[in-house]
Amino acid sequence: MPSSKLLQPTLGPIERDFMTTRMRIVMDYLRLNELNRITGAPDARVGIVASGKTYLDVREAMSRLGLNGGGSDHGDRVRLLKLDVVWPLDPEQVRRFASGLDEIIVVEEKRAFIETLVREALYGSDSTPTITGKADPQGGELFASYGELDADSVTLGLAKRLDGRDGMPGVGAWLEERNRTFARERLHLPLIQRAPYYCSGCPHNTSTRPSSDSIVGAGIGCHAMVLLMDPKQVGDVVGLTQMGGEGTQWLGMAPFVKAPHFIQNLGDGTFHHSGSLAIRAAVASGRNITYRILYNSTVAMTGGQDAVGQMDVPAMVRNLLSEGVERIIVTTTDVKALRKAGLPRSVSVWPRERIGDAQEALAATQGTTVLIHEQECATELRRKRKRGKAAQPSEAVMINERLCEGCGDCGEKSNCLSVHPVATEFGRKTTVHQSSCNSDLTCLSGDCPAFMTITKGSGPSKRESVALLSADDLPAPPDRQLSGVHTVRLMGVGGTGVVTTSQVLAIAAVLSGHHVRTLDQTGLAQKGGAVVSDVKISGRPIEAGNKVGDGGCDLYLGYDLLVAVDPRNYAVLAREGTAIVSTSVVPTGAMVSDKSVLFPDVDEALVPIRERSDPERVLAFDARRYAEGLFGAEQFANMFLLGVALQAGALPLSAAAVEESITLNGVAVEKNVQSFRRGRQWISDRRSLDAALPTPDVADEAAPTRSSQMVKASPGSELERLVRVRAHELAAYQNEKYAMRYAELVERARAVEDRVMGAPGPFAEAVATYAFKLMAYKDEYEVARLALDTSVRDEVAQTFGADARIAWRLHPPTLRALGMKRKLSLGAWFRPALSALYRLRGLRGTPFDPFGRAEVRRVERGLVTEYEETISACLGVMNVATIDHAVRLAGLPDMVRGYEDIKLRSVAAYEEERVTLLRLLSEA
Repeated sequence: MPSSKLLQPTLGPIERDFMTTRMRIVMDYLRLNELNRITGAPDARVGIVASGKTYLDVREAMSRLGLNGGGSDHGDRVRLLKLDVVWPLDPEQVRRFASGLDEIIVVEEKRAFIETLVREALYGSDSTPTITGKADPQGGELFASYGELDADSVTLGLAKRLDGRDGMPGVGAWLEERNRTFARERLHLPLIQRAPYYCSGCPHNTSTRPSSDSIVGAGIGCHAMVLLMDPKQVGDVVGLTQMGGEGTQWLGMAPFVKAPHFIQNLGDGTFHHSGSLAIRAAVASGRNITYRILYNSTVAMTGGQDAVGQMDVPAMVRNLLSEGVERIIVTTTDVKALRKAGLPRSVSVWPRERIGDAQEALAATQGTTVLIHEQECATELRRKRKRGKAAQPSEAVMINERLCEGCGDCGEKSNCLSVHPVATEFGRKTTVHQSSCNSDLTCLSGDCPAFMTITKGSGPSKRESVALLSADDLPAPPDRQLSGVHTVRLMGVGGTGVVTTSQVLAIAAVLSGHHVRTLDQTGLAQKGGAVVSDVKISGRPIEAGNKVGDGGCDLYLGYDLLVAVDPRNYAVLAREGTAIVSTSVVPTGAMVSDKSVLFPDVDEALVPIRERSDPERVLAFDARRYAEGLFGAEQFANMFLLGVALQAGALPLSAAAVEESITLNGVAVEKNVQSFRRGRQWISDRRSLDAALPTPDVADEAAPTRSSQMVKASPGSELERLVRVRAHELAAYQNEKYAMRYAELVERARAVEDRVMGAPGPFAEAVATYAFKLMAYKDEYEVARLALDTSVRDEVAQTFGADARIAWRLHPPTLRALGMKRKLSLGAWFRPALSALYRLRGLRGTPFDPFGRAEVRRVERGLVTEYEETISACLGVMNVATIDHAVRLAGLPDMVRGYEDIKLRSVAAYEEERVTLLRLLSEA
């Protein structure tokens, strides 16, 4: 037995034994068990060497090129060496393989390892063939040594080397078809990307927010996503190091830059792994650095494991103090509990709302400091709630969309993916997407009175149990026979069950007696990014890679529109394939934090998919509407689309096999089976399916009033509708006289546009829309009216139960001016006060208005008068040449959004743009 004393004289014999006796034993083992196999006829002129997954890509490439192996007409033209053991390589086998070949093509991932071994084995032998791999004989790139090597790139590389050889007509035919495909396809610019983002309610949304001028270092794991985010959300990020080296970039650069301080992001899992070493190095360096540690109790990036050797917060604090950290502040959602946990007296414990103050205090402290933000991972908390291991939140957040100004402040402050922009009758607003909300409540910090907290009731919600659909209620789907390999690509957003759906589909195929290959491409996808899963189903063993190649997808299932219209994905759609795409508008992280980033037009986004496939085989609809309307959660859209695919005849499986697979998965079985059946019903009986959806309450159409009838718009026209609705609202806002003032302005705009352009159009509609927006500014009286809106109360009852209780979250400007920094929570007892306040609306704008002297109120009143003057100026110079400028001016108040300081900042931007447009109008 070898000794553990690996020093001389023991080491020498061990090394000699390894390189002689043991190596001969290994080589004999390889030969006797035929672990590396040669296939193909002895008189083949071309040989291909590959191993592992790349060998499967080679077999798929050969099939595409008409070179299917030994049993085909052209199989004797190519010889294959499949390496199951890459090293050591048997030189005798390589020389036997090379006998009679003109060329050996080595196909391998990354750098040329096998290629080098093959050259070495053949060096000096008689009639050595040409050896190509990473480069062709002229030095041109053949198989890249970087990035991904898949079946598409392997096919192209082989085609380049095999084109023109005798007996291989399929190679030239493939190249010609490829060129024709490129020639007929239009180039489409990529749309907004579905980038990874923090989960809804993620504690990173709080812990990584910038609050000082300090530059920031990215961390490992979820912290790495700051590299993909807007600096206004995560600070100016400089550098990313290996685990255990966090912040060391600052230790080197600090003497050479003017910045006095650095903040380094760090997770608790990384800290326990090796991050503590980096903190020790920082202490020794004496540099000014703050380590911002998120203590979320889990290793979230890789699936939610417990950190090995995890310390609780008090133990971590004591460890850090023992290393020489100058100061530690802990922020948390439960201050009382943490203070009772036995922290040292020198450590401050602050509520999470003060995390900005904590960062500034630590930045002002010399040396190494630490901020620990203690808050449980939102994804893990959601899982616990689903499994009954944590209590469901008793409160939910809801936004009164009539009060919302769509300014985006709540999204900017919370950075939460559940705060969705939404289009309404009165413009872009914001809503809380209830099925993805993790009840983090940080969105309540938005400077806006539109937020309500709802104590959930025990009564029925609008998602009352939908009647169960029996399999016997549905007609049998078309009998789709499996011939060859059937390929499916599923695309969606991470965290919504796309990979699970792929597994369900694969198991259903296995239950049907088929062979399956799958590939899940996730990366950071579980954090709101794109996830793509490929499934290949065949009646015979699949000698091909598991990734769907260009033009090879039979069933294209797009659970998310943005991922489905990514050119890298739709390139796989076959001409005769079926595409089923959900058109649900799911905002990206950028849309949540920046109101100027808009979702693309759905019809335009679908153009490339419709161009690649028969438009009749492209099914596009809002799957989220059905999933949430019938089952209360968007995750059920996955099975719904699977049902659509099966009933449409695009899936060669039985409904029974899919339902058995869903049952074996064991998660929300009844709802998933019902969602699958409802998807089938979308094809077989859509009218009955739509009738099963909960019917939203529709507000009564506003009746024509004397003021709305002043505008001589054509009955049934959009202008007539706009004025009728808004005149009715303004009468309720103030009185009929106020509505008449609005109608007079719109009628003047209509009359002039009609005279100049021959018909009223975009200018009059813009005036009708935005004159109302400025005139119905949301002061205290209007906030009271809209807070009491019965339609809002009905929506709460339908969503959360008839006995749900509302609490308005208000931050009255008067109390704010007196120094109150937080919102008040006002329950049903405050309803009489709101009613009384609304009845006092007659004081609005008079000398007796107690709120009218505030700066923002004076600005709001001035904007109305100024807009009337602006429209009058447009009317005085309107002609065909100036109409475009006039329309832009009339629609400019869309920039005016928000409350208090947010509104004043938007008004400043509005005024600057208004002056510019007025100048352009006068010049035109």
